[in-house]
Amino acid sequence: MTESTEAKIWQEVASPFCGIASDDLTIKVEGNTVTVQENGDAITKKGFETPISDTQARIQGKEVSLEQAISHATDLLRNSKQPVIAGLATDLNGARSAMALADKSRATIDHLHSKAAFRNILVLQDTGWMNTTLTEVRNRVDLLVVVGSDIEVGFPRFFERMVWNEESMFGQEIESREVVYLGKTPSGDASTSPKGKKAQIIACDDADLPEVISVLRALLKGKTIQADQVGGIPVSQLATLADRLQQAKYSVVTWSASMLDFDHAEVTVQNVCEMVKELNAETRSSGLPLGGKDGDTTANQVSAWQAGYPMRTNFSRGYPDYDPYLSDTNRMLADDEVDTLIWVSSFDIDQTPPPSTAKTVVLGRSGMRFEQEPDVFIPVGTPGIDHEGRAFRTDSVVSVPLRKLRDSGLPSTFEVLSAIEKSL
Repeated sequence: MTESTEAKIWQEVASPFCGIASDDLTIKVEGNTVTVQENGDAITKKGFETPISDTQARIQGKEVSLEQAISHATDLLRNSKQPVIAGLATDLNGARSAMALADKSRATIDHLHSKAAFRNILVLQDTGWMNTTLTEVRNRVDLLVVVGSDIEVGFPRFFERMVWNEESMFGQEIESREVVYLGKTPSGDASTSPKGKKAQIIACDDADLPEVISVLRALLKGKTIQADQVGGIPVSQLATLADRLQQAKYSVVTWSASMLDFDHAEVTVQNVCEMVKELNAETRSSGLPLGGKDGDTTANQVSAWQAGYPMRTNFSRGYPDYDPYLSDTNRMLADDEVDTLIWVSSFDIDQTPPPSTAKTVVLGRSGMRFEQEPDVFIPVGTPGIDHEGRAFRTDSVVSVPLRKLRDSGLPSTFEVLSAIEKSL
């Protein structure tokens, strides 16, 4: 590990941690200590300020050289009959190297957030959707409907950056924008406008959300609803929301799939997306799925353009074989189908591999702690701090450049996985 004691201030730094890729951060770097000085939030500050501790690779808890760790990981993979490369919390080049290694070792690939991501992916594959971008939201939205999600918990600066921005490109009066929460009640006041206008909250339990969305869609289609209420919400209140959606010039319906944690949530997402399509017969409306944490959007983008499929694709037959159910890492590990697990987690020290009987190789952020010491642990650099990189933000249309802020001496995920691939 190398360390310079000279302090340096970095301006307009992009965050790889927040999903919306906030690119206005001011970062102070002194030695290997990183501090967010301006425009930080709870997620961004944790991501940037997690200290470096262990920098030495380990085999079964014993410190070894990086070369020895790579050699041992290669041996495990070479002798594996059912390898899985999962976690995949990395940047674009890290994901590319994981794909190349999976192809050569005939492994299965999966992301640690796939359970949530597939609530969206299954809809995209089945009936498609009409979604917008963060830039379009900033410049056009007049009515934002938040479905079943507490946005400011997962995306603390979303409202500041995308809804209550100072101005729009087309002269819209920002204060005229309206926010409606349908389902979860927000935990804070981020959705309140700068002049104090509160969001409307139409609350219901998660279990009732599928029925509530179905009734809202039916009302938008002009159907008669015989019930007086659904999920504790008066149907008349949903009818008013339906009218507001029809009258809006550019409504956006947004959700975070990770917060729609109930059975068959993908069906509710599909209902939302079909509702958005139907609104476009008379006005303009778009969906906005929020995600992008731990490189999940990046990993799925890379997999899609290289293999033609998203995560949960298997290469054991010598070609990409996609199955979102059989290639679920958690299911495979629980059923003892995996003999070697390569786990990649370069952003968050808390994202450790699931417990299993498989031989485990972890490429993780420095400071990671384990209930069960992996067979091999290789501390790797964090994209956007320890090395340059690119990461896709939540709307999938922009890959954001990430800067190297310090010289920690830690290898990148790309370097380690590429070395393993070349050694096979």
